[in-house]
Amino acid sequence: MPTKLDRVRVLAPENPNRATALFGGKASGILNWNDLRYPHFYDFRETIRSLFWRAGEVDMTHDIKQFPALTNEEQEAFLKTIGLLATLDGPQTDLAMRIADYASDPSVKSIMATIADQESEHNHSYAYVLSSVVSFEKQVETFELGRTDPILLRRNARLMEVYNAFAQEPSIPHLLQAMVYSAILEGLFFYSGFAFFYHLARHQKMVGTSTMISYINRDELQHGRFISDLFRATLAENPSYNTSAFAEWIYAEFANAVEQETAWSQNLLSKIPGIDMDEMAGYIQYRANKMLRLLGLSDLYEGKTENPMKWIRAYVDNFEDTKTDFFEQKSRQYTKVSDLNGFDEL
Repeated sequence: MPTKLDRVRVLAPENPNRATALFGGKASGILNWNDLRYPHFYDFRETIRSLFWRAGEVDMTHDIKQFPALTNEEQEAFLKTIGLLATLDGPQTDLAMRIADYASDPSVKSIMATIADQESEHNHSYAYVLSSVVSFEKQVETFELGRTDPILLRRNARLMEVYNAFAQEPSIPHLLQAMVYSAILEGLFFYSGFAFFYHLARHQKMVGTSTMISYINRDELQHGRFISDLFRATLAENPSYNTSAFAEWIYAEFANAVEQETAWSQNLLSKIPGIDMDEMAGYIQYRANKMLRLLGLSDLYEGKTENPMKWIRAYVDNFEDTKTDFFEQKSRQYTKVSDLNGFDEL
């Protein structure tokens, strides 16, 4: 039977301060950052908190003037991509808080609280962008896309299923699956949308929006790193779920995610001059390989080890990558992220 998870009590002074497990363990609820089960989580905490920004700090003056001058295809892609990103970031706030609810390690609770706050700001930023360039009616219409657009609904169907399964029946396997989909969302589902905004900025269009997107992109890279690290640590603590069947499930879900992301980008961006759809498809596969390596798995797409859209690097900072073996059998074999290789490029 799957290990059912219960909401963790706020304080349990009969338990030790250092958690006995990430999930399903014992801990007092008192957080001492100098005495953690996984000391390198403090580094994640510091990095993620250092990324603080607010949407209102981004100057949208030029975007307000430029939006009416975009082509009809560019305007449609702009609004639908904002609608897509809002559909994805909204649930991320909720998921982060739900993971925190069931984490017995208080350091995980703290980090997930920061991630939830940042995801909330991402969602706010999309409303901020839209309020700058379109009418209120158009803003409402754009935010409706996530629950009405058939392509978006099909694209997000598995994500919805996995997240809701964890919400309705919290257990270790549902948690692990939700973390896999969080990694897919943070490291793959956003990226054709990000690329579109960077494409506009590359042509001196909507640079304010692109700046906002680069801040979000920077956050998501770090969120993806932590969730992947947390996934590997949780799997190492629960080796009974570390099976070839689970690995195959992950590969299948990534393949489906790549298919859906590629179809979405083809449908929306193929009419935008200057965007090479073959290059975009390769970029999506490249991102999938990178996220699989973060989770400790091997590449799914042969030869997709180099970023085919290198110009994107001009718009986002570089970050460190990680890689470890998926089939780790004991917690003591778990390797700290600080000892691993770096995020070579976007």
